[in-house]
This record gives sequence, C-alpha cells and structure tokens, in this order.
Amino acid sequence: MLPLMDEPSIALRVRDHEDPGVEVRVNFGVFAGRHATPAEIDDLARALREIVPAFTIVAEERHEFGDAVEASVHQVVIEVAREHAADDALADRVVVLAGEWTSACVASRHGGGEL
Repeated sequence: MLPLMDEPSIALRVRDHEDPGVEVRVNFGVFAGRHATPAEIDDLARALREIVPAFTIVAEERHEFGDAVEASVHQVVIEVAREHAADDALADRVVVLAGEWTSACVASRHGGGEL
C-alpha cells in the first residue's frame, strides 16, 4: 500500500476512463499554424454554451512518435458528458460550430482569408 501524501502528485495513473458522450477533435494547428489562444478558447466556449449546457475544452500540443515518424500537432478537444449528449445531431452541431470557429480564428490572423 502506498503511503498517504499531503502534497498533490505530479503524475497520476488513470485506471478507469469514462468516455465522453461526444468528443470532437479540432486540428487547429494544421489550419492556423499555431496554438489556440485563451481568448479564442473563450470565444469557442461562448458559442458552445448556446447549444450544450456543460462541456470541457482541452487545448493540447500532441507529440506522436513512431518508428520513422515524429509529429507535433496543436489540437483542441471538445468533450460533452453523456448526460448532455442527447443524440448524434448534437455531435454534428458541435463539429460544424468548431469548424466555423477555426475558420474565424484563421481569418482573423491571416487578413480575412478563407481556409
């Protein structure tokens, strides 16, 4: 048995993982060439609040490694818990909203151009 600690752990193993009802991955960096800013994440959250009552947004930099491949990707992940994920129509709406948000973010930094 591990001793109890007063300090929080730096790294934790997740034994059980409950999948979200909806998970949408946005390849933000592929189109924007950068990470999403905190202000842009806030804009996404405001838009999502109009279609779902509760959700999680994770902005991440993923590093993937294989035999002859290394990749670094800036992604934004939107997760909606099962109790708020009514049906596939909600997932479709989140995908469309995320695409529109990404397009607006790219346009705002690249002189109003389109993807």
